[in-house]
Amino acid sequence: MLHGLSCEWSLAVEELDSAYLEKLRKPLIRLHDMKNKWGYWSREKREICLSRNLLFEHSWASVREVLVHEIAHQFVDEVFGCGNEPSHGPSFARACCLLRANPRASGTFSTLDQRMLSDAASPEDKIVVRVKKLMALAQSKNQHEAEAAMSKAQAFIRKYNVALLADDEPRDFVSFFVGKPALRHFREDYALANLLQDFYFVFGIWVPVYVVEKGKVGRVLEISGTMQNVRIASYVHDFVQHYIDLHWDRYNRKQTLSRYRKTDFAVGVIEGFCAKLKAQKRDQPKQQDRMAVARIEDPKLKDHVVYKYPRISRIRGKALTMNRTIVNDGIGIGKQMIIFKGMEQKGKGRKALLDRPE
Repeated sequence: MLHGLSCEWSLAVEELDSAYLEKLRKPLIRLHDMKNKWGYWSREKREICLSRNLLFEHSWASVREVLVHEIAHQFVDEVFGCGNEPSHGPSFARACCLLRANPRASGTFSTLDQRMLSDAASPEDKIVVRVKKLMALAQSKNQHEAEAAMSKAQAFIRKYNVALLADDEPRDFVSFFVGKPALRHFREDYALANLLQDFYFVFGIWVPVYVVEKGKVGRVLEISGTMQNVRIASYVHDFVQHYIDLHWDRYNRKQTLSRYRKTDFAVGVIEGFCAKLKAQKRDQPKQQDRMAVARIEDPKLKDHVVYKYPRISRIRGKALTMNRTIVNDGIGIGKQMIIFKGMEQKGKGRKALLDRPE
């Protein structure tokens, strides 16, 4: 983990101008038992200290957020040389802007995963509550009722975002990791990322991140959007992955197909589910949503992503041979998928657990 934090420090500062990097040296990094704060920067020791509890009880995304906050404090001292300002003064705000750091990620401030999984409180979170209620109705054993509930949930999400764009009011965005950091990702991971971006009003980017289990830097999908949209998209991501694993186990029960054939199956499932969502959009009454077929994009979200990642690049993978029979079987199963509300497990990370659909 210490090696990982050192790698994350390098990743956090690599976009800085060379003039800044000449003054900024990699600090010592230490773990310590702390109850009242997640971390701190020590000017005297040239050391960033992080809470052991933060690393062992919270997601790596939360750890990164606190680490970059403390790097901003280091930046103020070693680059700006503003030791007489308040700790969270104007120079610190400027450093946070340069490092894309969260200026509030310290002290008793809730970690990123705590904020993602906190109980609904604001008026905007009523959106999530409403969607959860509709997803709960989608558990109905009556296929028609379940399909109708999921369709209503999708329409409600869309209506909320159409209204959000129409109001054009300032809004806060959050970024969150979905899936596991890994050195290699399969084709279905990219297909699932596109599904979230096309239907759930988030922007996805594959970002470099330290993979603790492998001891190397890999990549993970990070989605950005309003807190409400990111919560919903994160849930859908986990649900679809679980659905694929469950139905692949059934499909491959009497066979010995390779991991590559699972990719064919998974891509088919996602393709089938996308076709289903597109059909639902087309079937929406035009008087309720005049933009039923059009893709909705938030220009403010695009600006946020460009600010956070100023050097975005697009990479195309090479075409691979696919087993069309398995892909088509996956498409048929994907068209039957219904997103419904599952169970939530409290504990480390409080990851959402989904009931196994029959």
